[in-house]
Amino acid sequence: MAESACFDLGRFVLESGEVLEDTRLAYRTWGQLNARRDNAVVVFHSLTGDADVTSWWPGLFGPGCAVDPDRHFVICANLIGSCYGSTGPTSINPRTGRAWQADFPDVTVRDNVRAQQILVRHLGVERVDMVIGGSLGGMLALQWAAWDPSVGRVVAVATSAAHSAWCIAWSESQRQAIYADPDWNDGFYAPDRPPAAGLAAARMMAMLSYRNADSFAERFGRAPADHAQAAGPTKRRDQPTYSVQSYLHHQGRKLVGRFDANSYVCLTRMTNSHDLRLDPACGKARFEGFEGKKGACIEQPVLLVGIPTDILFPMSDIVAMASHLPRAAVKVLESVHGHDGFLLDADRLNTIIRDWSEEQDGPVAHPTPILNPCISI
Repeated sequence: MAESACFDLGRFVLESGEVLEDTRLAYRTWGQLNARRDNAVVVFHSLTGDADVTSWWPGLFGPGCAVDPDRHFVICANLIGSCYGSTGPTSINPRTGRAWQADFPDVTVRDNVRAQQILVRHLGVERVDMVIGGSLGGMLALQWAAWDPSVGRVVAVATSAAHSAWCIAWSESQRQAIYADPDWNDGFYAPDRPPAAGLAAARMMAMLSYRNADSFAERFGRAPADHAQAAGPTKRRDQPTYSVQSYLHHQGRKLVGRFDANSYVCLTRMTNSHDLRLDPACGKARFEGFEGKKGACIEQPVLLVGIPTDILFPMSDIVAMASHLPRAAVKVLESVHGHDGFLLDADRLNTIIRDWSEEQDGPVAHPTPILNPCISI
C-alpha cells in the first residue's frame, strides 16, 4: 500500500461511551481543493480495504472517471478498527503500553463517519460534493449523508439501509471460525503466532458470500487443482483436489499475510451496527420511511447500485430502500461475480456513476456544517 498521511484525532469518545486516547486516522488525498472549498469527494473502503483507493478501485479513479482528481479533491481514510495505520486492535493502548488486541472497544459505522467528518473539516473542506462507497463503504456513505444535508451527491453500491440478519449470520460464522483456532487465545495471541488457520477459514467463507454458484461454475467447474498453489506441507488427503479448493486456500493465505484477526473481528462486528432507521446520537428515528413515513433522512440525490447476482445485498432490498428516499435512483450493475462485481466490474460501474452524475441539476445548497450537529465533539 502507498504511504498514507496521519491525522491525530486525539481523545475520541465512541458511541458506546468508551474513550480512545491518541486516536489516529491514516488517510490519502488526491487533487486540489478549489477556492470555494466545495469539490471534495470522500471515498469509503470496504471491509479489508485501505486508504489507497487507486489500488482497489482503479476503474473509478482517474481523469474523466467518476472520481476524477483533475476536478475533485479526493479523500479516503482507513477505518478506525482496521490495521492499515488508523487506530485499531494492533495499536498501542496508552493505558497498558501493549497492543489493544481483544481489549479494543466496539466501534460503530457512526463512530467512523464522525471521525472522518472531523478529518474532512481539518483538511479545509467547507462542503462535500460527493460521498461514495461499496458494501461497508456504502453504509458509511449513507450514514454521512444522513448527518450532512450539505452533501451534493450520494453513491452507495451493493449495500443496505440496515445490516440484515442474513449478513449478520455470515459474519458471525466467520468470527466463530477465528475463535475456534487454538491460537486465538481469546484474542490475545502472540504476534508471531496469530490464529492464521481461523482467519484463513473466515476469508474462505467470506469469498463464498462475495461470489455465487454461477460464477464459481463458470470459472472453476470441476477442474483439477494446481498443487503448486496448495498451502504449505499438508497431509495428502488434505491436498486440494479441485481448482476451486486451491482458489479458496489461496485467498485465505493472502488475507492472513496482510490483515489482523482482531481487526477482522472488529470490522465485521462494526457492520452489524449499521442501521439508518435508528440514530442513537440524535435520540430519534432517522430513516423513518421504514416505519411508514416516506423519505425522512436523506434528501440529497442518491444513486443506489445493485447487482442482481449479489447474495448479500439483493436487488429487492435496494429497491425497497430507494422507495423511502425522495431523490433516489436505482441502477443495475450486471455482473456474474456477485457482490464482488462492484470491484471486479468497476469500469462498467464507473460508466453508471458518471452518467448519473451528469444528470444531476447541481449541488444541494445547505448552510449546515459537515460535522454531525447531534454530537458534541
